[in-house]
Amino acid sequence: MYRDTVGKVTVGVGLMLSDTKAAESLPFVLGSRPATPQEIAAEYTRVDSLPQARASAFYKSPNSLELPQQTIDAKLTTVLETFETDLRTHLPHYDTLPDAVKLALLDMTYNLGPAALFKDFPHLIAAVESGSWAQAAACCMRRGPSAARNNWTREQFLSAVVTTIKAEADTLSKRIWLAIRQTWNALFGPRQ
Repeated sequence: MYRDTVGKVTVGVGLMLSDTKAAESLPFVLGSRPATPQEIAAEYTRVDSLPQARASAFYKSPNSLELPQQTIDAKLTTVLETFETDLRTHLPHYDTLPDAVKLALLDMTYNLGPAALFKDFPHLIAAVESGSWAQAAACCMRRGPSAARNNWTREQFLSAVVTTIKAEADTLSKRIWLAIRQTWNALFGPRQ
């Protein structure tokens, strides 16, 4: 367990634990054995009393509980699938977006929650809906995440600019070659 940038007790890859009951619902282990509810509650209380926004290693102690990687991965997958469902609901064309844009939106949704993304970032959402990736990149900065994380998200939107330009150039190139072939065939007949 650790405390995130806003002071919430968190585990794994940003899974917020609202209280000791939320922590006790997870299969924490101490060494090779399952942790007891009392040990989980004590660990939650200990971590909650420490300063926030430090590296996760800061919160470790010799008796720190661990959450198995399989559980972390399963929780993360469930959360991301739920967020993708939310994104599809609000952005009906979500499945046609460039993969980099989907990753940026998932990162922002994971950090902010879907409600805050759609309420607090209307210019970003408008840019995504219109396919204006450079504008989306300009509107995606959040308070709280590190500069590196914000820059990574911004780069995802910007990489979609390049992907879109390449796709448009490829389409244009194919249309030009088709026009050249049609003109050639009209003037000289089909190639043998």
